[in-house]
Amino acid sequence: MIGITSGDPNGVGPEILLRAYQSKKLLYPSFTIGDYEVLKYCNNHLHLEVPLYKMTSTSDMQSGYLNVLDAGILSEKDLSIGKISAKGGQASLKYIDRAVELAIKGDIEAIVTLPVNKEAIRIDKKNFKGHTDYIAAHCNVSNFCMMLVSDKLIVTHLSTHLSLKEALGRIKKERIIDVIRLTHDAVSKLRPRVRIAVAGLNPHAGEHGAFGTEEMNEIEPAVLEARSVGMDIYGPVPPDTVFVQAVHGKFDAVVCMYHDQGHIPMKLLDFENAVNVTLGLPVLRTSVDHGTAYDIAYQGKASIQSFCYAFRLAQQLMSADFSHG
Repeated sequence: MIGITSGDPNGVGPEILLRAYQSKKLLYPSFTIGDYEVLKYCNNHLHLEVPLYKMTSTSDMQSGYLNVLDAGILSEKDLSIGKISAKGGQASLKYIDRAVELAIKGDIEAIVTLPVNKEAIRIDKKNFKGHTDYIAAHCNVSNFCMMLVSDKLIVTHLSTHLSLKEALGRIKKERIIDVIRLTHDAVSKLRPRVRIAVAGLNPHAGEHGAFGTEEMNEIEPAVLEARSVGMDIYGPVPPDTVFVQAVHGKFDAVVCMYHDQGHIPMKLLDFENAVNVTLGLPVLRTSVDHGTAYDIAYQGKASIQSFCYAFRLAQQLMSADFSHG
């Protein structure tokens, strides 16, 4: 069973969910965690005619309907479509909380998340950085990382939503080894081979200390330690060429030193199909790799591709017992 959080109610999440169901892309057993009245309004507004069912419990599901475990927080009058809203931020966070609780209890096997708006959530929850960190804290996990997956590229990150200055301070041998291990375990369940490249930080991977010492002091020792236990791993590879090599088939995944180092090539190569997966959690979570797109919300324009891929990937990873490593 997959639990889908409907995301920020003022963004594209509700319509993506409804249109994916309408397109018969959600055939695996699943239900939505969100506000029934919001989905009902979006459904009527876009004339989608998706059959909705308001569940009374996780076992109360009807075949032939988009089943909704109603949060009972928002109604149509609470919406601020296309705008940042404290109510919308609070509600989207409650959907995540409920989904994680259900996953920990075993009522669902995976969570697929639609986009939230960090600024909306931070109106009331000042330290919110994103789904990845929030769910990890909910699960009491400190060793985790973000992975982006598409058919064209797989990347993982040492850090994500930090200032660049703070992210540079996180580039330490121990953290690099942790992310290499998480990456190796995940890719072994997604690809027939596991050849991992670790990107350098500095131009030309530092050129032996000419442009920085992080490669010599932190990255290379981590690579050598991972290689010593049998991993097929390369690096530090200059960051301006590592992604070209990966796309051409030399590597199966790239470990990146900070958020934009991995996100920029992924979004350039395969923006609509990329999926966000959180590694290291006791629960399986996949997500779209795009935001709330307020500018096109409730207009029927948002692509459903990333969400459909996230849903399919959750199915694939469930069969590989992904969340248990």
